Amino acid sequence: MTRRTVRIAMNGVTGRMGYRQHLVRSLLAIRRQGGLDLGDGDVLWPEPVLVGRREPALRAIAERHGLAHVSTDLDAVLADDSIDIYFDAQVTSARVAAIKQAVAAGKHIYTEKPTATDLAGAVELARLAGAAGIRHGVVQDKIFLPGLLKLKRLVDGGFFGEILSVRGEFGYWVFEGDWQEAQRPSWNYRAEDGGGIVVDMFPHWEYVLHELFGRVTSVTAQVATHIPRRWDERGKPYEATADDSAYGIFQLAGGAVAQINSSWAVRVMRDELVEFQVDGTHGSAVAGLRRCRAQHRSATPKAVWNPDLPATESFRDQWQEVPDNGEFENGFKAQWELFLRHVVLGEPYHWDLLAGARGVQLAELGLRSSAEGRRFAVPELAL
Repeated sequence: MTRRTVRIAMNGVTGRMGYRQHLVRSLLAIRRQGGLDLGDGDVLWPEPVLVGRREPALRAIAERHGLAHVSTDLDAVLADDSIDIYFDAQVTSARVAAIKQAVAAGKHIYTEKPTATDLAGAVELARLAGAAGIRHGVVQDKIFLPGLLKLKRLVDGGFFGEILSVRGEFGYWVFEGDWQEAQRPSWNYRAEDGGGIVVDMFPHWEYVLHELFGRVTSVTAQVATHIPRRWDERGKPYEATADDSAYGIFQLAGGAVAQINSSWAVRVMRDELVEFQVDGTHGSAVAGLRRCRAQHRSATPKAVWNPDLPATESFRDQWQEVPDNGEFENGFKAQWELFLRHVVLGEPYHWDLLAGARGVQLAELGLRSSAEGRRFAVPELAL
């Protein structure tokens, strides 16, 4: 067996997503399984180099997990020829400058989304990376969720016939921070710091819709800041300047219409924090994070509207569970493995910085739609 080491500069691992999903549940999980099997007896061993501004926090994480390398000097890390990949999970406002620097240093790029605070910045990153000839990828984790993988299986198998509509519900109640601690960082609610549910979630909806049903060709959106006053991590009140809820309608290539509600000010009355219902001429399905249930047209009951009589049947019981038919790994880990294989073996990979720019484009147009009260076409992006 030959072990090949890939050194990865990880910027932003002191944050929730960078630490939990990307470090612990992805790269360290790959190490726990003995590395990434490349075939022919080769194993890839990821070696994280933790990068950030707070050295004590970085060292605490490194000691907790037996890692050797931390740095607060991004310049020095990127100048190190032994570093193969730069990964970015910082706040969005800091991302463009750091990725530009990493591209200039010749590092392969893997980054959280959104890739930039505006479309121009996102497209520039894709162009720079293409010109540099490096490999680059953007986290698009939702399509690796078990529920959506099962949903894609139904799509690919022709279960739906002609797909008519997609309806999504995402969100949960994020506490204001006064009498209970908020589950999300305060910068999420400040537009000046790159916050807002549109810039956070519309990039997700772009790739979910694009991958499963067809690209988004137009968007109509209404956004709101339902909770205007919140309390930060130090218990100090602040005014929320970013949207915490968004209601979007997306026209898809091929004719289907998607409607997705996203909110951090909604209490959950559904089976999972995100659910998508897909209706087609031959069948329907409801998919969440892990489950997917379907109803074929041959098994669809004939519903009759009668508000004068109570319902005598459970509509949920009329749906069939879609089986796993396999084992599902953490979605972040699954995509990391694909990207690492792309870097070292050159295997195909299309979730790149241009795909990330499409997400930024949809968020930008969604905000414009809400501000101007009209629908916007979503042009195809090309470099």
